[in-house]
Amino acid sequence: MTKNSVLELLKKVKYPGFSRDIVSFGLVKDIQSEQGSIAVTLQITTSNPEHKLKLESDVKQVISESGENAQVSVNFVEQQVQSAPQGQPAVPSNLKDIKKIIAVASGKGGVGKSTVAVNLAASLSIDHTVGLLDLDIYGPSLPMVAGVNETPLITEEKKLVPIEKHGMKLMSFGFVSGNDAPTIWRGPMVSRMTQQFFDDVMWGSLDFLILDLPPGTGDIQLTLVQKIALTGAVIVTTPQDLAVLDVKKGA
Repeated sequence: MTKNSVLELLKKVKYPGFSRDIVSFGLVKDIQSEQGSIAVTLQITTSNPEHKLKLESDVKQVISESGENAQVSVNFVEQQVQSAPQGQPAVPSNLKDIKKIIAVASGKGGVGKSTVAVNLAASLSIDHTVGLLDLDIYGPSLPMVAGVNETPLITEEKKLVPIEKHGMKLMSFGFVSGNDAPTIWRGPMVSRMTQQFFDDVMWGSLDFLILDLPPGTGDIQLTLVQKIALTGAVIVTTPQDLAVLDVKKGA
């Protein structure tokens, strides 16, 4: 059996808990197929033993069901998180005192994502120190939802100081650009602005930082997952079939 034929079979193996296969996830790192033996190497980020057992069982099963009479072995290589170059911290220094970072996202616009983000932050702020960052460059909603029409202070080091209202620390592109000004930016500018917001907002010590993301899976989301490690995500949808379809893709 050739490597390509083994790879085609592995497209039938779903990652535990997902409807997506291990090939499209990019988890298959090596296939060795010799006379009477097939060795598959998977690179994964989880150390969950149940997931490993499930993957090993499914890989062996799909190859066996193809009629191939071979000894199949599955090896796992845990993917290591790359450290930042030259010993720099993996996250911006201004985020080091934030205990948990939670993203609130959606597949479509207008499903109530910002409403959920603001109310989640407000509820948490009763017993915790909370920051809320509105990352929607094209349609920032935090200024209107929170009833804030101020410009944040800028320190001598060119750092932004969040606006404190309703027991929360707030920051939005709308505070900086003016909520009524149209924003027409291409992807690279969006990515740079997103990174600058992570680097240059002085949050201080927080129990939670809630991120209100724009809808979809564009440049801001990609920059986000490359820049910081999220504690978790809340994905908002309305019950219409089209909205649910889009949110599944976003997840």
